[in-house]
Amino acid sequence: MLHKILKIIALILSILGAVWLVRILMTGDTAIEDSADLQNGLVTPFIYIAYAAFAVAVIFVIVFVIKNIFSAGSSLKGTLIGLGAFLAVVVVSYLLASGEETPLRDGGTISASASRWVEAGIYAFYILAVVAIGAMVFSGVKKLAK
Repeated sequence: MLHKILKIIALILSILGAVWLVRILMTGDTAIEDSADLQNGLVTPFIYIAYAAFAVAVIFVIVFVIKNIFSAGSSLKGTLIGLGAFLAVVVVSYLLASGEETPLRDGGTISASASRWVEAGIYAFYILAVVAIGAMVFSGVKKLAK
């Protein structure tokens, strides 16, 4: 039932998005840049369609995750271990990050806190990438050994 609802919503949003995209392409860039009315009439609804698609995707991801966590075949313990490991990677990444105030090209600056979070995100990406590559190599070596 939920899958059918998702398909119908996705179809409606796809059709609306395609219609607005065609309207934007037929109008042209320069006409849209020159007219605030065209921006409000063409671009704004397209943005709202994108917001709606994103909201629907997030809602359904949350619903399916919660549904699968509490299903009979799923292990809540395994889910919590995975979530804890991810949070540990984020905490380690944040502790490794220095975070200094950084000047931008346009003359603005990024605060030390924001800079630290950006650096922590980069470190978390590196750590998770190394773990993923290591898991693939380990899996491949294990298959070759058999």
